[in-house]
Amino acid sequence: MQIVQLTEENILDEHICCAISDKKCRDGYNAKKEWLKKQFKDGYVFKKLNVRGKVFIEYVPAEKGWVPVEAPGYMLINCFWVSGQFKNQGHGKDLYQECVNDAKDQDKNGIVVVVGKKKQPFMSEKKFFQKQGFELCDIAEPYFELWYKPFKKDAPVPKFKEIAKKGECDVKEGLSVYYTNACPFTEYYVNTELARVAKEKGFKLSINKLETREQAQNHFVPHTIYSVFHDGKFVTQHILNERYFERFIGS
Repeated sequence: MQIVQLTEENILDEHICCAISDKKCRDGYNAKKEWLKKQFKDGYVFKKLNVRGKVFIEYVPAEKGWVPVEAPGYMLINCFWVSGQFKNQGHGKDLYQECVNDAKDQDKNGIVVVVGKKKQPFMSEKKFFQKQGFELCDIAEPYFELWYKPFKKDAPVPKFKEIAKKGECDVKEGLSVYYTNACPFTEYYVNTELARVAKEKGFKLSINKLETREQAQNHFVPHTIYSVFHDGKFVTQHILNERYFERFIGS
């Protein structure tokens, strides 16, 4: 099947895989497209299978990524998803190979990716990268791991920034959520759903949008798309609706 790369020229006509028909997330969907358009000039790549589904990969030179890592000369995989009927057909490997080819064409030191110690929602799966020869190079509380695949013998070993290793934020009372427009689901599930549920359940909520790369590169955990803290301690990167709020926060 054909792999399509999004550009400033075709992004208005192409879908971005997530929240394709979710009317609640229409504003977030448009915000993600605007976010992408701003990132393209910095080498951000969004490639997808030419189907109506979640089969895509996003990557960027690590220095331009919205993640608190130090990985000079590496390509950073930001989001990578193959879902539903498209699993187990080799599409993930094909998309990953696109990243490898681009990284080598740009003479990168290698590729780096943030995963969970165990399988985590809204994060790339570690097992896939292990099979591709990636190695663990750093960890951050409570379960974040940084894996890398160097292309050169003298390539520096990537690491998380120190600020992102403890899993603690600067809002020490109540709930705090941090998010970006790198995901089309965040605008609605932060400003409408989470705000409503937190109010109904009596939780004080601080909403913090990471508007710049600098803010994201100095975030308190390695997952900058969406992260929730309670009394200053990281809780989850799972996007919360009422059911998941009760699971992760309480009723």
